[in-house]
Amino acid sequence: MTVESTAARTPRRSSKRSSAAETTAKAPAEAPAKKPARTPAKKSAGTPAKAPAKRTAAKKTAARTAAAKTAAKVPQRSEPELVQLLTPEGERVEHPDYSIDLTADELRGLYRDMVLTRRFDAEATALQRQGELGLWASLLGQEAAQIGSGRALRDDDYVFPTYREHGVAWCRGVDPTNLLGMFRGVNHGGWDPNSNNFHLYTIVIGSQTLHATGYAMGVAKDGADSAVIAYFGDGASSQGDVAESFTFSAVYNAPVVFFCQNNQWAISEPTEKQTRVPLYQRAQGFGFPGVRVDGNDVLACLAVTRSALERARRGEGPTLVEAFTYRMGAHTTSDDPTKYRRDEERAAWEVKDPILRLRTYLEKQGAADEAFFTALDEESEALGKRVREVVRAMPDPDPIAIFDNVYADGNPLVDEERAQFAAYQASFADSAEKGK
Repeated sequence: MTVESTAARTPRRSSKRSSAAETTAKAPAEAPAKKPARTPAKKSAGTPAKAPAKRTAAKKTAARTAAAKTAAKVPQRSEPELVQLLTPEGERVEHPDYSIDLTADELRGLYRDMVLTRRFDAEATALQRQGELGLWASLLGQEAAQIGSGRALRDDDYVFPTYREHGVAWCRGVDPTNLLGMFRGVNHGGWDPNSNNFHLYTIVIGSQTLHATGYAMGVAKDGADSAVIAYFGDGASSQGDVAESFTFSAVYNAPVVFFCQNNQWAISEPTEKQTRVPLYQRAQGFGFPGVRVDGNDVLACLAVTRSALERARRGEGPTLVEAFTYRMGAHTTSDDPTKYRRDEERAAWEVKDPILRLRTYLEKQGAADEAFFTALDEESEALGKRVREVVRAMPDPDPIAIFDNVYADGNPLVDEERAQFAAYQASFADSAEKGK
């Protein structure tokens, strides 16, 4: 069935300044009480008339009244319905348009994926705090959106991620330690995109949607039946690149799925400061369907993404999937979310934890026993240990390598700069030898 959104946020403290429409709408109710009438003093023959001032005040009052009526006509935002197959309480529900039937092994596999992804993410965050990584973008709270959509992909589908899709990378078979080289500053991405059909992480906000659209247009021209998926966040949805991607994909009927992880916060800006309508409804203006799914429900994310990918493969064009979820941690490790959101908001989302709800369902169905959970805990700790060891053993790159691959056939200026930099580096070695 379709249920009302279970993801409504706890109202925040009102801001210091209300919107113009809200301020205007309140004007009639907050107007000061009329002062008692006073008996006008007699005017002398030379006193100027005050009628123009009264007319000006009347015009202002009329203008305020008209603005208030206009503001009142603006529809109030409410959370729309979303696709949900597993409630926060771990209860299985049905949906008329999206059904899924998974074996116990498949359910345990989804749970394992989420647990190990969260463990890897936690280890990476700890490594950054210890100075082993320069930066890290956590996916905490978004495991269901990523694992569900990632497991909906076929091997021949192609993925264009942002810099937070660690769970999708896991589903595509990318070694987790390869994700960390860029954040440690030792490479530009430690995997071959074509070996897993998983593109390198994209730091520029929204640009990967253009890459995905162009690639999907090429797939269509080649006559292949594979699909392309592009990941981006609610903040990126405000970028012009994303709008251009929507236009091109719709016009050329490209086999691409736009998967927006709406985690409620574009760094420090909430979604309501970016859009007047739910994000998935933007697809209507470009001529293709959009759907909102419970981003903390791994089953729903799997079913909805699988359906969108199949639609793309059939030649029916793009789909926008909005996974309504929540970023439980900071935007990156350089961010402090306590400066712009309340603890009560996070607490309200903790009860909707994607891993907890699937575990509850597994236990209710008798699909997993204590031995399974114990073995998974041991596997999780082993993964964390391996990540620590590999990251700390990563060799520093050769400083001269920065000049490699700048030009295909070399360049005199680059060669000169390389020689100068090499001499500069050698000077430190000479100084160290002289100091002995």
